[in-house]
Amino acid sequence: MIPGLADLEFQAEVMGDEYLDAYKEMRDAHKRDKDVDVDDLGDADAEKIRGIAGGLRLFLSRLMLPESAALMTRVDVVKAGAVIESFDDWGKALLHAEGVEGGGARPVWGLRLPDRVLLELLHWTLELYTGGRRPPTSPGGSAKPSSKGGTRSTGASRSKGSTRTAGRSAAS
Repeated sequence: MIPGLADLEFQAEVMGDEYLDAYKEMRDAHKRDKDVDVDDLGDADAEKIRGIAGGLRLFLSRLMLPESAALMTRVDVVKAGAVIESFDDWGKALLHAEGVEGGGARPVWGLRLPDRVLLELLHWTLELYTGGRRPPTSPGGSAKPSSKGGTRSTGASRSKGSTRTAGRSAAS
């Protein structure tokens, strides 16, 4: 592994209901607590965006294996470049930082990631766990109905010749 990089391990499969519940909780929290539309961050202030990033980290951690989840949500309290203590919650870390003697302590994410990387991870999980369809965010939104059972028929091919494909040949 290259120094400074981390391997984030996600669960191979997340049940649809678990994913949808986590996604809905994240969206609702951002709208209720931060009064911010995560689809339009252009006018949001820095503190509100920080709250959104924290909620997104929590959401992603629910899809990760335990070690990666702990790394994603770890908040370090630092003073003069040194880690004083680590927490699993931004609020607890902020409270601790405010109480550090002499001041100058502040919370920082243990795993420093640009916000755009967090958003890319969100989009990747949408693709991975939902097949690329965005989960419904309102009661009126619903998933497409499942396809009917039975066998599918295939039409006759217009091509009468064989088609070469990449791959192994019989001789290899």
